[in-house]
Amino acid sequence: MFSGLKGLFSRLSGNGESGGQDEAPGEATEYKGFRIRPAPYPSRGQFQTAGVIEKDFPTGVKEHRFVRAETHASKDDAVSFALAKGRQIIDEQGDRIFD
Repeated sequence: MFSGLKGLFSRLSGNGESGGQDEAPGEATEYKGFRIRPAPYPSRGQFQTAGVIEKDFPTGVKEHRFVRAETHASKDDAVSFALAKGRQIIDEQGDRIFD
């Protein structure tokens, strides 16, 4: 369990192991003035739900990275779910995600 948490922290901080592959965030989808970029990565034979939410501010672009516990058999399923999770985060928290 500790190694799993360590790997998760490493990926979130940008130092991570992602099964030997660093997955760059995918193409952005606009939603309510935000951009959601799905970034699923391989994990134990599946794809982990992850992504980046971005928004432009007068001071520059701010981003919020998220990783969720859900895994998916295909990358396409993980991308779809990451977009849905991103929309949910935006609906629930709005600009507060950047605090």
